[in-house]
Amino acid sequence: MKRKLNEQDVPEAIQDGKANNKKSKTAAAPTFADLNLDSRLVQAINSEKFATPTPVQTKAIPLALAGQDVLARAKTGSGKTLAYLLPLLHAILARHASDGKKVARTTALILVPTKELATQVTGALKTFTAFCAGGIRFENISRKEDPAVTKARLAEKPDVVVATPGQASKWLDQEALQVDGLRHLVIDEADLVLNYGYEDDLQTLSTALPPGVQKIMTSATLRTEIDTLTALFFPDAAKPAILDLSAEEAAEKPRLAQYTVRTAEADKFLLIYTIFKLQLIKGKVIIFVADIDRCYRVKLFLEQFGVRGCVLNSELPVNSRLHVVEEFNKGVYDIIIAADENEVVGNEGGKRKQKKRKAEVEAEAEAENNTATEAQPEQAPTADDATQLTKSSQKSKPNQRKPDREFGISRGIDFRHVTCVLNFDLPGTPKSYTHRIGRTARAHSPGMALSFYVPKIEYRKHKPTSIEQSQHDETVLAAIQAHQAQQGGKVEEWNFDMQKLEPFRYRFADALRAVTRIAVREARTQELRRELLNSAKLKRHFEENPDDLRNLASHDGPSHAVRAQPHLKHVPDYLLPAGGVTAVDVGNVGLRREGTNGLRKRRAFNKARGKGRLAQGKGLDPLRSLNARGRGKK
Repeated sequence: MKRKLNEQDVPEAIQDGKANNKKSKTAAAPTFADLNLDSRLVQAINSEKFATPTPVQTKAIPLALAGQDVLARAKTGSGKTLAYLLPLLHAILARHASDGKKVARTTALILVPTKELATQVTGALKTFTAFCAGGIRFENISRKEDPAVTKARLAEKPDVVVATPGQASKWLDQEALQVDGLRHLVIDEADLVLNYGYEDDLQTLSTALPPGVQKIMTSATLRTEIDTLTALFFPDAAKPAILDLSAEEAAEKPRLAQYTVRTAEADKFLLIYTIFKLQLIKGKVIIFVADIDRCYRVKLFLEQFGVRGCVLNSELPVNSRLHVVEEFNKGVYDIIIAADENEVVGNEGGKRKQKKRKAEVEAEAEAENNTATEAQPEQAPTADDATQLTKSSQKSKPNQRKPDREFGISRGIDFRHVTCVLNFDLPGTPKSYTHRIGRTARAHSPGMALSFYVPKIEYRKHKPTSIEQSQHDETVLAAIQAHQAQQGGKVEEWNFDMQKLEPFRYRFADALRAVTRIAVREARTQELRRELLNSAKLKRHFEENPDDLRNLASHDGPSHAVRAQPHLKHVPDYLLPAGGVTAVDVGNVGLRREGTNGLRKRRAFNKARGKGRLAQGKGLDPLRSLNARGRGKK
């Protein structure tokens, strides 16, 4: 601080403009320590290198610490999980300190729609209680395990229980989950909880709650769900504090570039081939498709060109799905082909349900875009509809598993460093689109969302690659554009010169022709068998030998369901278009260096040298180690 002598020759402080500006900037950016959180929580936050709280954390944490009920809406990647975890953990630590001798009781229940999100929240609890010396115990009861094990874990009355509403209701009915001492109820991704058909379970839980429970609900989209949620959990009491950060988000500089490409149904495959082979998009990519069969169709098609990707859908065991997400975040895989099965339309269990669902989506689309007058597509089915769809599909596919009701990959899951979300199949509603694109442009990083849409005149022109959902792409796209405009986003057309891709068409046609329905079914069955083996039979072994799990066969390995054509992996110079393929500049979104995957390359190198658990047994083969000249001689 600057000082000068006054009239009495005494030094005194002066405030210059720079100091004032610096002070005002510091005051405008509060830290987590300014939120009066427990010092152990602040220490954990600092260890994760979180500098300042996000807007939703700045507003929600003080309200939650004051004991108020909160209903918060903020975009994906804005830090909603930490916004409810920190005040919840602070209250539990304060309660333990005041009680003196710790009393075992469950005081917090966190409800999430999917098992994947339950695992993610549990991981966050482990991270931010690292400096609590085991003072807070938490359990995730959404995992598939022996009921006796779950009962034993609940009998210890952990401080925090993480569960899906279905599992929480089940164990509440069996009196294994005790909610008499409950102080906090959190519902994460509240709109998705309702869309998954958990309303009956929520009704059961709401009637069992003791008086005075603090309720916190968060989601990326809260509109029509507000009335349902408040009717269930706030029938007569004071309404919750509603935090809607739409205005703050609209004022922020957009980090997500959104583009669409008008294309024929078969040309989707031509586009995705050229995007990866010409490296028009670099970095991690999540490809969203409409159903499980499309997962394997895209995977088999890309495999023929040497582009490797792993699939993610509700048919796979939950342990395999969690492992795929974990490895993707570590950088082992660069491409995930994810099936958003809840968007499958056309087979949801009868004309009556279809008409009802169609009317619901028409009302939603009309609210987003008043100028749209065409018929709207069906909305995403609920869990009951998914069950009906599974039963009908199992008649023709007896070897395939029933999809997991509690699966969801487009919402809530924290995928890290995703460069691009590629909507290979356009979602059915603007809400689903919002959740999908929220997997990129997270934590102040840039990102890109690229969506293919089929105009109505191109629908059913190529029946082998056609899906019924594409019939309404133009109408859904209009609703998406209107919704994004309201949120401050802009969906533009990607300037892609399709004429320059004509030299690739003969290669693309041969590769697509090889991906038959039989090949898709075989690949789907092989993948399921492999993942069931990895997940179920080796589960106990992996718990005892975690190194073996890390060295497990990769999820993006070739399926061998189509004939390998090595020459397709390389693009000859004569096929490259003159002047390159023009496209808009989406900024610096490349998040990986060029060349082969480093982690996979190191694993292969160590395995070849005989390092690692999988390679240790090679030297024990007596036929390989036989030396006729004697030990130590060559």
